[in-house]
Amino acid sequence: MSLVALSLTSCDEKPKAELTPWGTEVGVDADADVEAFSLSDIQTNGELIVLTTSGPDTYYEYHGRGLGLQYLLAEKYAQKLGVMLRAEVCKDTAEMLQRLKNGEADIIITPLRPTPREGKGVGCVIPDLGWMVRKDSEELAQSLKEWYKPSMTQQVEKEQSFLLSAQSVKRHVYSPMLNRKDGVISHYDRYFQQYAPVCRWDWRLLAAQCYQESTFDPQARSWAGACGLMQIMPSTANVIGLAHADLFDPEKNIAAACRYLQMLDAKFQDVADRRERINFQLAAYNGGFYHVRDAMALAEKYGRNKYRWSDVRQYILGLQTARYYNDPVVKHGYMRGSETADYVDRINSRYAQYRGVAHSVTGFTPIGSGSQVPHRAVKRKGKYQVE
Repeated sequence: MSLVALSLTSCDEKPKAELTPWGTEVGVDADADVEAFSLSDIQTNGELIVLTTSGPDTYYEYHGRGLGLQYLLAEKYAQKLGVMLRAEVCKDTAEMLQRLKNGEADIIITPLRPTPREGKGVGCVIPDLGWMVRKDSEELAQSLKEWYKPSMTQQVEKEQSFLLSAQSVKRHVYSPMLNRKDGVISHYDRYFQQYAPVCRWDWRLLAAQCYQESTFDPQARSWAGACGLMQIMPSTANVIGLAHADLFDPEKNIAAACRYLQMLDAKFQDVADRRERINFQLAAYNGGFYHVRDAMALAEKYGRNKYRWSDVRQYILGLQTARYYNDPVVKHGYMRGSETADYVDRINSRYAQYRGVAHSVTGFTPIGSGSQVPHRAVKRKGKYQVE
């Protein structure tokens, strides 16, 4: 090939384009041909999709229910439109803006301060909240502006505070000990004794958990939909084979809870010490398995023992702060860690009272030294006795 031909070839070749993190060419508006959903499209489709980040004021899951001020406000707007709400949690501002521009969602419900370049093609429609939509979503933007009133924020904050309070659980409060002299904890002791061996627990530990869940009220119901003595969610009932019609049946509710605890036991088989594992089971029962795993990952990252509850407990609490719930090893975001830590502490304390032994929050494990996990309950002279 001649030098002239080489020169012509090199002139015809285009230089390689510089790409953005999303695979589009720098300087090219990749969103120009992506048409936004109109308000009528959203209503026809039956779903409003919002983008947000994990946090106490934005969005988090709590007992199977979405919470967070921004999320609850978006839920009210979705209800006004007569559609379902779907929240997509993003890792950062760049991801939210790009997904909105790509037409993957309708609104960003996390306050943003994008640079002029990042904010190209999007606009803030509710300055008080920082919500953003695409600039070509004019009908949606106008609807949001007409809907929002500043008083809504305070109203939703009050509603959320109530949901997170003890008053939101409908239940009668019964004594934690029915007959101390005779060692009778509750009317349901025979069921605790019968089914505790399913999860290989001392029946008194199961009773302590039940009191924490419902104060022994078989008709207890939480605002999130948890039902019965062991506060089982309908979605959990589906997994463990409990018919919804039986959620308030004391025996079936307790039996199902033991099956669920057995499942959690299997999920924490890497925690070799069964005494430690029980704490992890309790934490997962209350706060969710994946959040507990996030706390274990944090403990490992920061040089603590991820199989020791006293170490992991610190990071259960840590998942309430942005430093930890935004950590790269955390996959499921914010959690109300203080509630879960307190839940485990209270059950351990109650269990110690039921066993008649001293209790200390630090260093206490549910099955004390020298005690044995029961394998069966036998009936002697009309009374159940654990062996």
